[in-house]
Amino acid sequence: MLDLHQTRIHDGRELLTRRYDVVRALSETLAAPLSAEDQCVQSMPDASPTKWHLAHTSWFFETVVLRAHMPGYRVFNEHYHYLFNSYYEALGPRQLRAERGLLSRPSLPEVMDYRQHVDASMRDFARAADEDTWSVAAPMILLGLNHEQQHQELLLTDIKHLLSRNALNPAYCAGYPASYSIGTSIQAQDVLSLGWVDCPGGRVELGHEGAGFAFDNETPRHEVLLRPYQLANRCVTNGEYLAFMADGGYRRPEFWLSDGWALSRAQDWRAPLYWQEAQEAGDGIWRNFTLHGLRDIDPLEPVCHLSLYEAAAYAQWAGARLPTEFEWEAASLGVAFDGRFLDAARLHPAAAQPGAGLQQMYGDVWEWTRSSYDPYPGFKPLNGVVGEYNGKFMVGQVVLRGGSCATPEGHIRPSYRNFFPPGARWQFSGLRLARDL
Repeated sequence: MLDLHQTRIHDGRELLTRRYDVVRALSETLAAPLSAEDQCVQSMPDASPTKWHLAHTSWFFETVVLRAHMPGYRVFNEHYHYLFNSYYEALGPRQLRAERGLLSRPSLPEVMDYRQHVDASMRDFARAADEDTWSVAAPMILLGLNHEQQHQELLLTDIKHLLSRNALNPAYCAGYPASYSIGTSIQAQDVLSLGWVDCPGGRVELGHEGAGFAFDNETPRHEVLLRPYQLANRCVTNGEYLAFMADGGYRRPEFWLSDGWALSRAQDWRAPLYWQEAQEAGDGIWRNFTLHGLRDIDPLEPVCHLSLYEAAAYAQWAGARLPTEFEWEAASLGVAFDGRFLDAARLHPAAAQPGAGLQQMYGDVWEWTRSSYDPYPGFKPLNGVVGEYNGKFMVGQVVLRGGSCATPEGHIRPSYRNFFPPGARWQFSGLRLARDL
């Protein structure tokens, strides 16, 4: 397995080019189970069509590498600069985000031709660029690879939302691992019971350090003062969340942040996103729509597709709280990457396995924190167009940590900061409890 986040600029052209091929091929593999119709539709303004993800990630390499650094580069189609720009204001106007699903043209074959054109040009560039040009372009290539990995996860979460809106409950991919079904799940005695791990706090250095890749929002490294605290040894499970629901969790405002209570009332939340009540089985019996189709709820799996508001309400009900992102990162240092990352055969979180210390810190579900997505002290955006990559979103968002079952392996690290609005539910987002010592 190529460990992408450990790539260094001095690792050389051959290695970076090989990693480029691996990442680009995975995007097409993830799109392969989908029809052309699947790939064109947009289910909500926050999601994008699969076809758009495939084109936009190519647009990124064309814009920040080929057009900027390859003399004589032949643009595939000038109109694509408008159609597939995401949010880079410095590059001019673009297709409205909420209207990406209107792009029935270009066709899917034309988008795939675009990808092939960009890939061939990138290989030509890697062979021909002089050392000075390569030294400037290589960091942009590495950023583009990590950018595409982010879109691989979005491709899966966005297509899950789209398929969930279909009354046929279609599966993204056939088959469903036997270990997901309640009847053949791991035995109760093999499940990790909820426990608490003491964390000493104190003065800690957090943020990215070292020569491996990191996004600009993970820097600079800085000192944080933490009071002693405890973290739950695993994520909250479906079974535990069902107890919150049965105790009226969605009907009791005392557990909820004000904005969350208003949103939950306005949208009639009664369960996590993708849970469907099985009417023929009576009240309180739920099924879960997954990328493998509709399945019974497994009480041992981590609960996911929660908003920050639901996660915070559960924590309040449980007599605990959510960790800050700094508590999470300090506790995660040196912890094994034991969770499930992107695997086409298992696109769903699984139960925590028995073990000492903190489990599931990485993989399975993104973990909401109680930290606003703010710049670190001394933060400076990247130079040039890519300076718009992260910094301008540092308001009104909340940080999540750890990655999920849809995160490509090798894309996560202790300092990685994901962020979404507090009402977002379509990501594989769950929670881990914290409390003060």
